[in-house]
Amino acid sequence: MKKIILGLLFLLVFLVGCTNSKLPKPEVSDGFLGNFGIDRNINVDTIDKYLSRKDTVYRDMRMLVDPANFEEIGGDRYLSGYIKGFEVIPYPYLAPVTGLPEEVGEGYLGNSLFSINDNGDYIPNYEESLLLLEEIFPKDKNIFVICGAGGYAMLTKEMLIKLGWDADKIWNVGCYWNYQGVNNVVVKEYYEEDKYYYAFHRVDYLPIDFESLTPVK
Repeated sequence: MKKIILGLLFLLVFLVGCTNSKLPKPEVSDGFLGNFGIDRNINVDTIDKYLSRKDTVYRDMRMLVDPANFEEIGGDRYLSGYIKGFEVIPYPYLAPVTGLPEEVGEGYLGNSLFSINDNGDYIPNYEESLLLLEEIFPKDKNIFVICGAGGYAMLTKEMLIKLGWDADKIWNVGCYWNYQGVNNVVVKEYYEEDKYYYAFHRVDYLPIDFESLTPVK
């Protein structure tokens, strides 16, 4: 019995050590993926090894339904699925989207926590904007961000760094559309002859209630 207990304790220590083991420093990939700031070491090919860490928050930056027609570039404007453990918080609700490919058309133009001025500075639109951002992306945690192709994740990382977050604690995991791991949570469900419904109730979603916020005068 003592050996069994010691064995279980050893296994628990081992699992905790793996869960909180040191992460490779953020490093942008070479080539095409580098254009989107996707990390060389922690990306959709390796993310399954880095899930369920207590020292890390996981954020998917896509909208449930994006006005931009990402089908034109081989993607999906609907959030058709996500990686288990990631919580969805749309980047367009944080700040305006820039750099969309011309063929996808115009993106979201509604409310956002911040605006971007001509100098590239992020200007809060609400008195609570920075407080909300710090709650969504705790500065004392590692932060993994992902989206469909990597663009929204890249913009999120750039925004956080510009506003004072530690660049060495933010990883752009990249593009869910290329994920082939075992932790996929399916949202898009086929039901008959090329018809689908989207089970958005399965999505771990972080809403922003703009109506409850105080606009900056």
